[in-house]
Amino acid sequence: MKNEKIYKIKDTKKLPGSEVEITAEITTESLETYKEKALKNIKEIAEMPGFRKGHVPEAKLKEKFGELGILEDAGEMAINDCAAEIILEAKVNFIGQPNISISKIAIDSPIEFKIKVTVMPDVKLPDYKKIAKKENSIEEKVEEVTEKQIEETIEQIRKMYAEQGHHHAPGEKCEHDHELPEINDEFVKKLGDFKDVADFKAKLKENITKEKEVHAENKKRTRLIEKIAGETKIELPKIIIESELDKMEGQFKGDIAQMGLQPEEYLKHIKKTWEDLRKEWYPDAEKRAKIQIILQKISLEEKIEPKTEEVEAESKKLMEQYKGADPERVRAYVEMILINEAVIKFLEEQK
Repeated sequence: MKNEKIYKIKDTKKLPGSEVEITAEITTESLETYKEKALKNIKEIAEMPGFRKGHVPEAKLKEKFGELGILEDAGEMAINDCAAEIILEAKVNFIGQPNISISKIAIDSPIEFKIKVTVMPDVKLPDYKKIAKKENSIEEKVEEVTEKQIEETIEQIRKMYAEQGHHHAPGEKCEHDHELPEINDEFVKKLGDFKDVADFKAKLKENITKEKEVHAENKKRTRLIEKIAGETKIELPKIIIESELDKMEGQFKGDIAQMGLQPEEYLKHIKKTWEDLRKEWYPDAEKRAKIQIILQKISLEEKIEPKTEEVEAESKKLMEQYKGADPERVRAYVEMILINEAVIKFLEEQK
């Protein structure tokens, strides 16, 4: 008898918004045991005139709380004991907390209840290899570095150098008309390992060219991922988008703190609330969440996994940087980043 289930699953159905509803019941036989437990719990805390706490007769308790009230407590206890097992038996890949509610309750009858859970959405990927081949065949033009861009960059360097070299007494107003240093061989040698002005300009042009190449590569990479996302059929659960919004809010608070500002004070300054910002971020959060699920799905399809030693090495670096962080969360984050990068490289290799 001990091994018998206290529940029966009656129905499992899909709902809109990547949700699943499981209808189950606690058997009448099992409820008898739980009613005894419920009555015992009530007896331990109940107080009535003429009786000491914990010594109120059961007949009086049943009279005060009613058989249905005791049955409700018994049902809640039984449901809490078997809800996790029911979800596992129903084989639903759930995320977040389940929502449980009693739907039918009556004396001498099973208690029917519903468990509503958000599940990982069904993802219908397009022919991502074909899309990748087509996008990879499109050459992303890298703009040539102009003399004007080099001169503008040099001008910025001169201004920064002048401001850094300007010392003023406490309370003295900082002016912005500092004398700019002359670009000559002596000056560029102070900036780094440069032979002369010509060498400095040549290496500056090289660096700007590399920046443009990286920008072009990122632009092409973004176009590829967004093209696949645009042809992917997926119904995103709200909980996943909310989770992405939470990450964005946390990152925003961190960025503000690094600037030496209090997030709440900054919000007052821009005259916005967290709700305002989350509404503004929502489309971007939705896009980011969708792309993350797509990359995860492709990694499963192609059996792409990060190397254990690489995960351990990167996790160690992060743990040293963020002391006190949860090791499991750090590892999960590192695995996600490495998988994402590996999937993108896989797509870029499709020719």
